[in-house]
Amino acid sequence: MKDTEIIQIDGIDKILLNELMKDARVSINLLSKQVGISGAAVHQRLKKLEKSGLIQGSQIMINPKKLGYTTLAFVGIYLDKAMNNPSAVAQLQKINEVLECHYTTGDWSVLVKILCKDNEHLMNLLNNQIQKIAGISRTETFISLDQQIARQIKV
Repeated sequence: MKDTEIIQIDGIDKILLNELMKDARVSINLLSKQVGISGAAVHQRLKKLEKSGLIQGSQIMINPKKLGYTTLAFVGIYLDKAMNNPSAVAQLQKINEVLECHYTTGDWSVLVKILCKDNEHLMNLLNNQIQKIAGISRTETFISLDQQIARQIKV
């Protein structure tokens, strides 16, 4: 299915999805009790939702602070020319601290989300890696003091 194709879900699907977003390791047996259908029916629904592309897998979430990563920053990147985007993004992809990269409207060409151990690590990354990428003319950095909302889209 295409990413732009809208998937129709019913009330049972919504319950299943909301429970899985809370805990992707919840058992099929528990889900079946919550929605009042058999475990086999829950399994079939989940497979259908995966096949449709609505469910894009499950993952373990790492607490980066436990590994010493305490500085989260957003960096707006100005490119010399729009045509430099693919090569700049390819170079950004090689930097492990770059968690997300977005092609944007507005003043920046690209917005990246970066996780560093501290401000010194961030400064080193900006000065010695990001700003040295061919095609990047300058950057604008915003340090996140605290993430106050973290959620997925409500179904």
